[in-house]
Formats: sequence, structure tokens, C-alpha cells
Amino acid sequence: MGSSFGEVFKISTFGESHGGGVGVILEGCPPRLELDLKKIQEDLDRRKPGQSKITTPRKEDDRVEILSGLMENKTLGTPIAMMVRNKDQRPEDYKDLQVAFRPSHADATYHLKYGIQSRSGGGRASARETIGRVAAGAIAKQLLAKVNNTEIIAWVRRIHTIEAEINPVAVTLDNVEANIVRCPDQAVAALMQERIEAISREGDSCGGVIECVVRNSPLGLGMPVFDKLEADLAKALMSLPATKGFEIGSGFGGTLLTGSEHNDAFIPTPTGSLKTATNNSGGIQGGISNGEPILLRVAFKPTATIRKDQHSVDAQGNAQIISAKGRHDPCVLPRAVPMVEAMVALVLADHLLRQQGQCSLF
Repeated sequence: MGSSFGEVFKISTFGESHGGGVGVILEGCPPRLELDLKKIQEDLDRRKPGQSKITTPRKEDDRVEILSGLMENKTLGTPIAMMVRNKDQRPEDYKDLQVAFRPSHADATYHLKYGIQSRSGGGRASARETIGRVAAGAIAKQLLAKVNNTEIIAWVRRIHTIEAEINPVAVTLDNVEANIVRCPDQAVAALMQERIEAISREGDSCGGVIECVVRNSPLGLGMPVFDKLEADLAKALMSLPATKGFEIGSGFGGTLLTGSEHNDAFIPTPTGSLKTATNNSGGIQGGISNGEPILLRVAFKPTATIRKDQHSVDAQGNAQIISAKGRHDPCVLPRAVPMVEAMVALVLADHLLRQQGQCSLF
């Protein structure tokens, strides 16, 4: 019913932004996988609010509690339940929701669909819901690393009109984490930070693009027709809050090329493995991973909650003027980087287990 994702490696998230807590139940994780619990917390720390001066000032430790599914840090093969309790709640910041819908939020559509909506923050539409995804994604990353030495790294490529030209082959986690914007080009990151701060001072917000690379992806992931790997990646990433666009490989830029320019020619290798001279396909051909790096980009809109006055209406259609009183990110992208990594990892882990079930018998 909308809160579960995956076929074999499956997650179900729960909780609202200003409720008692948020979390996830992960099913289908293979038994005897030894986990580094610190890595789960590290990814949650990269996602948590209040981590820098360009993120929301809401203060949450986001300490994960693992309630089931592990013994001595090894998975049991049973459901893994993880929870983070909400501490810094201020429902009074959202009293205006009782009289007007916030523009470009889920308030109005939730009200139209259900006839009721959470009046404290965005409820299930809040980015706080992604805590469960990031926690489960950290486990998926460890599974993929153990099976195939797979590495997933995302970074901020563009903020508003400021864009960094990044070589995906050279990006490291240390490069990304070297600044609060999470752009591996340190000089461009400084410009991005200045832009975010300037827009925030005006009571406004901005968006941008996150890029992600998958190195050492397992071969043969993805199913024909409706379960193509890039189709599931698109669904996963477009399910994140504030997303408005998805590209893989050459993306929309590929439409400017001819077939002879765009085709990824195969080249001979000493081992006979599949290798292409270029990677316009973004590591996926015919919906199936070919072993080349998977490269994708996700567009995030400007944060909908801003301090400027905006026109709105109440539930009866009466005109209202509304401005935000809550604590919100002027730009979601720096905190969205681990969310992108998590969703990519969840898709790959799910397809890895589906592949083992279908193709490993003979």
C-alpha cells in the first residue's frame, strides 16, 4: 500500500516526521551476513538534520535501535527491524496547516485523497521517512560489497545554476565528505555553499542535481521488459521526496547524438569479459547490467517550505496567505546524497537476490 519496496530484499518504512519515531522492517536479507553497525549509523549521520549551517537547525541524534534480526552482529535471515526515535519535535510550528495548504507540499493532495492529513510537518511525505531507507540501504551496501566488492558513491553535481564537471571514475567518499555541500570539487563546493546561504537569507530555497556511480556492479542484474534495472532505479529514486527528474548514462544529452556517436562499441579484452569503449548506456543495456559503471543523475526541486509569503487556500477553498514557521533545509541536496545511495543499493541488492533465485540452479 505504498510504504513497501522490493521483491526479495524488501523494506517497509513507518512513522511520521513529528510522531514518536520512524523506522524500517527489512525482510529477505540473507542469513550470516556480518554487519558493521557503525556503517549504518554513519550513513544516518550523513542524512540527519542540524549537521551544518546550510541544513535545517532541527536537532536530532538519529541514533538507530536495531530491534530484531541480528545475533552478535550477524543477520539471522529473519526480519530486521530498525527504529529512530524523534526527539526535537515542535508541532506548534505547523499550526498554520489547520487553516491553509502549503504550496507544492503534500498537504492538499493528502487531504483530497484521505480526507485527513498529519498537521505536524509533512507526515509520511516528510524527508524524515527516509531514515528507514538509509538504514536498510546501509545493510544493502554491505551485502553488495561482500558479494561483488560493489561501491556506490553519490555527490552533488549542481546547486541552482552552479555545476561541477566531475569525473565519476575518480570520485571518492573522502572527496565527497570533505565539505558540507558534498560536492567533490572543493572550489565549486565553496561557490555552491555561498549560493545556498545567499538564497536562504532571502527566505527562499534552491534545488539541483545529484549524480551517483556504481562501481563493480554485479553482472546480469535486471529483468526483461517491465523489471528492467534502470526502470526500477528510476522508480526508487523518484520515490524520494522532492525529486523531479531521472537520467541514466547519457540521459537527455544522448538525444543530441547520432546512433554512431552514441553506440557503445565492444572492445576485445585478454580475459574475454564484456568491455565497451564508451559508456553512454550508463552500465545497463537491454535493462540488464553489463559490468560497466552504472552512472545516473537525479534532479531535486527547491525546498517547498520557504519563509516568504505565499498565496494559498484552506480546505473550503478560501484565499489565505501563508509563510513557513518550521525548521527546514534551504536546499535538500547535501542531506539527500546518502538517500540516493541507499535507494540505489536497495534496488541492486533486490535484483542480486532475484538473479540468484532465477539463474543459479544450472
